[in-house]
Amino acid sequence: MTDRTTYYEAIGGHEAFVRLVHEFYRGVADDQPLRALYPEADLGPAEVRLRMFLEQYWGGPTTYSQQRGHPRLRMRHVPYAVTPEQRDRWLHHMMNAVGTLGLEPQLDDMLRDYLTRAAYSLVNAPGPDGTF
Repeated sequence: MTDRTTYYEAIGGHEAFVRLVHEFYRGVADDQPLRALYPEADLGPAEVRLRMFLEQYWGGPTTYSQQRGHPRLRMRHVPYAVTPEQRDRWLHHMMNAVGTLGLEPQLDDMLRDYLTRAAYSLVNAPGPDGTF
């Protein structure tokens, strides 16, 4: 990555994010405890929203903001009770999806770090033991 190359470009642009998010949702589709966070019967719209968000965050097109406004990540997740178990399940599927990209170690680490921090920040409901 250079000063003139965005992370988005460095990992392969649109196609890399399409692969990442599609692979992630393949795991989500069969994970019933996690699937409860996705009220739509069709995961396709959620897949598009997540892809657009990640593309914009990492320096790609600003389509997410143009279509949906400011990301307001935490606010958009308030209606859903996100437990530590669901966070961990989300991270499991997302980390598996990141692994399919075959990124250089530095780029891989950057993506995993961001996704982990984001997932932890969205927990808003205690687990069965009462902890967050």
